[in-house]
Amino acid sequence: DSVAQGRGIKCSLCTKALKKIQALAGDNPDEAAVAAALKKGCRMLGRAMGRLCQRLVKKYQDQITEGLQNGDVPRDICTAIGICRS
Repeated sequence: DSVAQGRGIKCSLCTKALKKIQALAGDNPDEAAVAAALKKGCRMLGRAMGRLCQRLVKKYQDQITEGLQNGDVPRDICTAIGICRS
């Protein structure tokens, strides 16, 4: 069904975005590093995906920051915020 398909696309976008953001933030990032990486990571995805990415980041910034600081895998963070199914 289209809802599951939409969720699958969002899930892969979330995972892809967070992988980029995680790489940009580096190991053991502080909040400023994560914030900078969130901005830069979305820009690297191109215009349409970048817009979705920014919406995602704005809505879930605290959870994403916490997840990255805890060293969580991007897929786990996306699952925790309800974008991916576990």
